[in-house]
Amino acid sequence: MPLIRHLSLCFALPVLGIALLAGCGTSVSLDEPIESQTWRLLSVGTQPAPRDADPRRDAQLQFDGSRVSGSGGCNRVSGPYQRTGHRLTIGPLAATRMACIEPERGAMESSFFAALQATTGYSRLGSQLTLLDDSGRTLAVLDSR
Repeated sequence: MPLIRHLSLCFALPVLGIALLAGCGTSVSLDEPIESQTWRLLSVGTQPAPRDADPRRDAQLQFDGSRVSGSGGCNRVSGPYQRTGHRLTIGPLAATRMACIEPERGAMESSFFAALQATTGYSRLGSQLTLLDDSGRTLAVLDSR
């Protein structure tokens, strides 16, 4: 094969591949929204979150506008957040100061609030939202189902 023809194929194939993908009707978003959903806490670090018979009592968050609000399982929490692409910062947070009846729920809530304020990024895969620190370590995992 002549060199010129070989080089033109080398450049044409990637362009053709991009054109074919563009025509598939699928789009890949690098900016996956997290707003207007209720995110229920699944775990903080490696610790699973306690579940209540009433899911409204589970730790959860909602991101709307520039504010985040929700519950740690015992106390309400709210504060500002900023999201740009996959960068996410939360806080400073304000929370009510009611005592948790179950000590393990109170400990999980404290860990959850600390994880929120340490968040610098996130990833989203389907219905799961993973909060990450600067090194990419998982701080908490939430689910929107």
